[in-house]
Amino acid sequence: MGETRLRAVSLFPPADPAIRQAGRLLAMVNELHKAGYQRLRIAPGMAPSGCHWRCHVTSAGNVAVNGWEPLDWSRGVASYSTGQKNLYFGWDDAGHDSARQLAAKFIERFPEIARAGQGPDWAYAGWYVAMLGAAEHGTIPVFFADYPVELAPDDRPPPP
Repeated sequence: MGETRLRAVSLFPPADPAIRQAGRLLAMVNELHKAGYQRLRIAPGMAPSGCHWRCHVTSAGNVAVNGWEPLDWSRGVASYSTGQKNLYFGWDDAGHDSARQLAAKFIERFPEIARAGQGPDWAYAGWYVAMLGAAEHGTIPVFFADYPVELAPDDRPPPP
């Protein structure tokens, strides 16, 4: 039998500001999951230029069977791009907010999405915690881009 390699705990934030900003947004969704909004989903990917990471937040009821792709992009979707830096969702009062503070603002400012995202989904929340651990080491999820994206089975979120 082979020896199982132990994973390290992330002790320091990533050096790249864009990776830190993406990580804070992902941590915000984790805070929402902890508060009972486990039916919130992320749809992360790359901008057509390849320069910026984008992340869309929606509810499980607006997600395709692949586990991440919004069915209706025109409503019920909150969008962020690392091109916005720390102006999360275009908010000019969130630049220094923690993930928890961002989560509170998300509920207040996107009440329809939050309401639709209420409820338990332990399979997704479990997958999300593992993904967040990888993100804390700098591996930010990318599900779409203008180039082929290959997702390993363990990297794919479970269907809604």
